[in-house]
Amino acid sequence: MSELLYSDVEESLRSSVRGALRRTVDPATVAALYDAPDTDVSAAWSALAGDLGLAGLLVPEQWGGAGASAREASVVLEELGRTVAPVPFLESAVIATTALLAVEAEDVLPLVASGDRRIVLVLPWSARAGAWSAGEGPTAPVAGAIGADLFLVPTSEGGTVRLVLHETADVTPITSLDMSRPLASVTPTGEGTVLAEGDAAIAAIDAALAAGAALLASEQLGLAQWCLETTVEYAKTRVQFARPIGSFQAIKHRLADLYLEVTQAQAAARYAADTLATSDPDAPVAQAVAQSYCSDVALHAAEEALQLHGGIGMTWEHAIHLYLKRAKSDQLALGTPAAHRSDLAGLVDLPQS
Repeated sequence: MSELLYSDVEESLRSSVRGALRRTVDPATVAALYDAPDTDVSAAWSALAGDLGLAGLLVPEQWGGAGASAREASVVLEELGRTVAPVPFLESAVIATTALLAVEAEDVLPLVASGDRRIVLVLPWSARAGAWSAGEGPTAPVAGAIGADLFLVPTSEGGTVRLVLHETADVTPITSLDMSRPLASVTPTGEGTVLAEGDAAIAAIDAALAAGAALLASEQLGLAQWCLETTVEYAKTRVQFARPIGSFQAIKHRLADLYLEVTQAQAAARYAADTLATSDPDAPVAQAVAQSYCSDVALHAAEEALQLHGGIGMTWEHAIHLYLKRAKSDQLALGTPAAHRSDLAGLVDLPQS
């Protein structure tokens, strides 16, 4: 039986990441992206990738990385979710890097691990393992493409899938619901370098999308935890009818129900990360369960936070709208909950009506 509790190393990593984010990310900076998409938010990625070396967290030491596992990456993503940090960790350091690891791109991995280059897998942000298609021309919407230096592009020629590395591409920003994770239309330019083809390319892309889905659940968990904790604190101090609103039974019940949901989401997210880290045969089931459940919990937590904060929660100045937009965007990313439930039904041999 896997140990899902956080290790001392993971808690130390959490402390370092939380400290770096506290210094470089605040709600006002993230909110500014909605009015001015060109707002400079590079300090956060510089701190994470440069100072902490998290760009190469999953890369083995022989290629300049930290040699950590999905468990450590999940802790990082929990903290990123708690701050809706506008950094491409999931897109570059997890998804695209997993594809590079699958094809053992030893010439590229040191560049990515050092943080000198950002890389993105050029597929629609809604793609999931086993449900994507390689094509020619523009691809949209792609997350993590704005500011990327390298582009991993799945293509198909004569029915053969290839994974091609491009150093240049035309990137056109798209107005996004969640501007802390901007989307773009991407058209690769130049010939590119073929890293893999056929079954090897397909396996690498599926592995990358599966890792993304598994660890996205940890980001959703961190987001839900922030919403719950922030709302509980508000309910303790907001006074109505001469009493803190947290003393009203209806508020207690809603927060208690949300606490149970978030706790269950934590178990699902941790198990998905652990099975990914250990290459457990149960990984596909764990990933489908995590995305089926955590996506909805994160959105529900953000909705409850908005409503239970009352009028102040509706204002632009409060950070809740940032979390609500990220939660809804994440719900549609890397496969919807309904799509993952459909996958889960097949994995556990449940008939679909």
